[in-house]
Amino acid sequence: MAIDYNSRIPNNVNLSDNRRLQRALEDWQPKFLDWWGDMGPAGFQAREAYLRTAISVDAQGWANFGYVKMPDYRWGIFLAEPEAERKVNFGDHKGEAAWQEVPGEYRGVLRRLIVTQGDTEPASVEQQRLLGQTCPSLYDLRNLFQINVEEGRHLWAMVYLLDAYFGRDGREEAEALLQRRSGDADKPRILGAFNEATPDWLSFFMFTFFTDRDGKFQLASLAESGFDPLSRTCRFMLTEEAHHMFVGETGISRVLQRTCEVMRDFKTDDVRKHGVIDLPTMQKYLNFHFSVSVDLFGSELSTNAANYYTMGIKGRFDETRITDDHKLSDASYRVLEAHGDGFREKEEAALTALNERLRDDYVADCARGVMRWNQVIKRAGIDFELKLPHRAFHRQIGQFSELRVDPQGKIISQAEWDAKHHQWLPTDEDRLFVISLMKPVTEIGKYANWIAPPARGINNMPVDFEYVRA
Repeated sequence: MAIDYNSRIPNNVNLSDNRRLQRALEDWQPKFLDWWGDMGPAGFQAREAYLRTAISVDAQGWANFGYVKMPDYRWGIFLAEPEAERKVNFGDHKGEAAWQEVPGEYRGVLRRLIVTQGDTEPASVEQQRLLGQTCPSLYDLRNLFQINVEEGRHLWAMVYLLDAYFGRDGREEAEALLQRRSGDADKPRILGAFNEATPDWLSFFMFTFFTDRDGKFQLASLAESGFDPLSRTCRFMLTEEAHHMFVGETGISRVLQRTCEVMRDFKTDDVRKHGVIDLPTMQKYLNFHFSVSVDLFGSELSTNAANYYTMGIKGRFDETRITDDHKLSDASYRVLEAHGDGFREKEEAALTALNERLRDDYVADCARGVMRWNQVIKRAGIDFELKLPHRAFHRQIGQFSELRVDPQGKIISQAEWDAKHHQWLPTDEDRLFVISLMKPVTEIGKYANWIAPPARGINNMPVDFEYVRA
């Protein structure tokens, strides 16, 4: 499915055949570029970066690599290939032909889901806009920019759906996506995790591992949608999202590798004086970013999630690979509830427990990544293990939000939390130390002291390649 690059807005949706939609998007485009100029990577708009750009939606050879200034990046609208005779695969409409237009009765629900997903895309760019000024290498700087431009493209994807299928309401929502700001007191982003600061590269790597992984599971659930344009949009977004999580996982692995090297070379756990990040601090950052990210799945029991599923709008992760009736009317699912000073499982209606099922999938995926991080530590001969905290730890949303829970899953008093939370979450001192290490390294092939070089470069380029030109 070829992408039309001759158009002002690159696309594979035959945009030139729909003049109304084309005019609406061309009117929005300069507003997007103004937002990018104001809120995109600060201080680097004139620099050429070695970035990939989508040239097709075919799984083979879908991207082209080359130098481009970010304001000149070819943002556009790309949907995955249509599936012939695709059906709605779950809910009350299971077995019906997938919808090519928005069902009238589901218009408000679909718009809200698209806006919420769309709001996360510019939010992460805003959170990360100052990171380039403290990059640990040109390789990492390039990866930051790649994520930023692709989050911008994902915003385009959601705006296309709003403009194409929701009329004036959609156009107003598209405007509002450029008006909210991450962390703004008056016009914050919709979801809490996207109003948190990302002040340093350790936070960035944790964010791209944990919070972008939430994006993977949300997009995968929306990719099951009976609304076919949304499904096709999310399927292609998932292709790009994989790199974002790669940056997070390998970034943390490289920080761990460097810390372990210093621990081994100097035979000490007290590595801060040698300019690297100690393992207990890494655990604290892990605890924080995991807890903030599991909140993004919402309440453990949710009638909204049940309704989305019954309507055929938002499915489960890998819905079509699950062997059940895909209606869940009489099914149950085990969900944690508080019991004494701990937790126990309780059978709940599977429909209302869909958020928790998706959270379970997410936690299992995170655990596999943490296991790979621990292999880095183990290979270095260091006796330390990173662990995911209990899912009820440091929660702000859901049935555990009023509880105080330690990382092992024990319910504790407020007094005990106040006395010990500094052992589990980054303190001001921890954050200031990490920030103190954030000195820019922009010489070709050089890396900051606190992070190891990558095992290989991007697109088969060497590690010491000029990923961002001066």
